[in-house]
Amino acid sequence: MPAAVVTPGLDRHAELREFLHSRRARLKPEDVGLPTHGRRRVPGLRREELAQLAGVSFTYYVRLEQGYGDGISVQVLNAVARALRLTEDEHAHLIGLAQAERQSAAQVEGRQRLRPVVQHLLDALGVPAFVVGRRLDVLGRNPLAAAVFGNWTPMWPEERSLPRLFFLTPMLRERCADPGRVAAMIVGTLRVCVGKYPDDPHVAMLVGELSAKSAEFQRLWAQHDVGCGRNGRIVRMEHPLVGEFQLVPVSMVLSDDCSQRLLTFHAEPGSSSEKSLRTLADGESEPLR
Repeated sequence: MPAAVVTPGLDRHAELREFLHSRRARLKPEDVGLPTHGRRRVPGLRREELAQLAGVSFTYYVRLEQGYGDGISVQVLNAVARALRLTEDEHAHLIGLAQAERQSAAQVEGRQRLRPVVQHLLDALGVPAFVVGRRLDVLGRNPLAAAVFGNWTPMWPEERSLPRLFFLTPMLRERCADPGRVAAMIVGTLRVCVGKYPDDPHVAMLVGELSAKSAEFQRLWAQHDVGCGRNGRIVRMEHPLVGEFQLVPVSMVLSDDCSQRLLTFHAEPGSSSEKSLRTLADGESEPLR
């Protein structure tokens, strides 16, 4: 078993600085009703324009964009979020980076565990399902999920994270009919994790490893897009046994541990995708433990 290497957490100030700069750069003056005075040297709004739109002082906003969010009120952050036209996920990401609660070592170290009763629930579900932890590590899944997404059982637990499985091994990517879209969703979800746990050294290690080994991840990570992916969006799968079929993901928080999420994947009743799922369910697959 490979030894775990623990690194310091991500630079929260740098994450906040780069995130705000990227969101400001994507806004054009005409998007917010401001006149354009000739050609601009850099894309997007100027900092003084953004401060004016948010109704905060220029000095106050500059300090925030320099990465110093400590002490800045939620009201100011909300005003900046409105001015930047942030999505719900981006807004939460801004709040998380600017007002991060410092986690204790006990909260950020070690691998999360799945309670046996949750594994029993997974095994009883008639659809592909798995549970992910705060670092997108797969804590448990049912046999049908293994049949659909691939058998990861031989891997060490530390290797069973959605970002590693997608960007560093071919198995999960090859099961996706639209890998580019899935890649963006996974990176956007990992950004959400960074906003919630910026001081987690294991998240920093994961981001560093993926950036060093995957040019695609590095490119997507530099865009600072944030988003979990909404329930109801169709995921197109490509399976070597049944070909292409479609699933609808549904994500829900486990109430007894808000850092764990149950992900289920459903096919439209009566559809050819449902028939494909039944075909895979009739086969054999080794469950993850």
